[in-house]
Amino acid sequence: MLEIGTQTQNVVYDDCPAEGFDRLKAAGFDCVDFSLNTYLINTQVYKLVINDFFRQSVAELQAYFRPHKEAAATAGIRIHQLHMPYPVYVPHGTKEINAFLRQEVAPKSLSICAYLGAKYIVVHGFKLRKMLGSEEAEWAETENFLESVCPLARKLGLTICIENIYESSSGGCIIEGPCCDASLAAERIDRLNEKYGAEVLGFCFDTGHANLLGLDFARFIRTLGPRLKVLHIHDNDGRGDLHQLPFTFTRTRENRTSTDWAGFIQGLQAIGFRGVLSFETAPVLRSYPEELKDAALRMIAATGRYFEGMIEGEAGI
Repeated sequence: MLEIGTQTQNVVYDDCPAEGFDRLKAAGFDCVDFSLNTYLINTQVYKLVINDFFRQSVAELQAYFRPHKEAAATAGIRIHQLHMPYPVYVPHGTKEINAFLRQEVAPKSLSICAYLGAKYIVVHGFKLRKMLGSEEAEWAETENFLESVCPLARKLGLTICIENIYESSSGGCIIEGPCCDASLAAERIDRLNEKYGAEVLGFCFDTGHANLLGLDFARFIRTLGPRLKVLHIHDNDGRGDLHQLPFTFTRTRENRTSTDWAGFIQGLQAIGFRGVLSFETAPVLRSYPEELKDAALRMIAATGRYFEGMIEGEAGI
């Protein structure tokens, strides 16, 4: 059986993490994507507002997250992956802020990941193509950052996962951002892993971002092959990054889904994916009244089981 996961955001709260993990277990989840990115919010980082959370020592951070680790274990929930706060580089930021993001936030995030027992942590590549003039120059800056944390990832036995992300053009259109070429991603992952003699780098396929950009799901996933380590599963209308439940949006009145879920399943079948079907659908839980939150969680988990059935050939779209 494939495992089913979702984000801790909007379910697990610091004042009583046990309650959140129990709710996730009762809803049918096996794993979580621990939302570390909620401790340093991206909208604030872009405004150059940095809180003091990651100024704590590694020991202090481990003590802070000990109740979460213990509550997850008690509930029978495995912490499978984390999302590093982002961005880890602000183009218009000060040297002090960018140094803090690289030298404090990034390595401490890896240490928290290892402490919580997860193997994978997702990072965002740098959105610098317009500033630097090419995808190659943009990747060079991302790789420079990755090189700063890959030695620690190898030491801790972690895999850092880059993901396909989008950005907005000056005209407001959605355009490709970092890591949207599967062949280039595969080549770069292999090169860094060979250099470090370990799987320090992998890939996170984000279905919502792929839908916004019109990527060929099946081809992209087949090209990544075993480099695909984690998933961000969510849906949108093809125009905005909405992070909603799969099958929420259609393109026609005949209910043709806006997202290529068939291609998604075909790709995972083709590479023999045995990882976690992890949903990045935290915004869904703000859409429903509190009284319906548990029902929404059960629906997300049920969708994961449905996908599992399709991957195993027990159901079909």
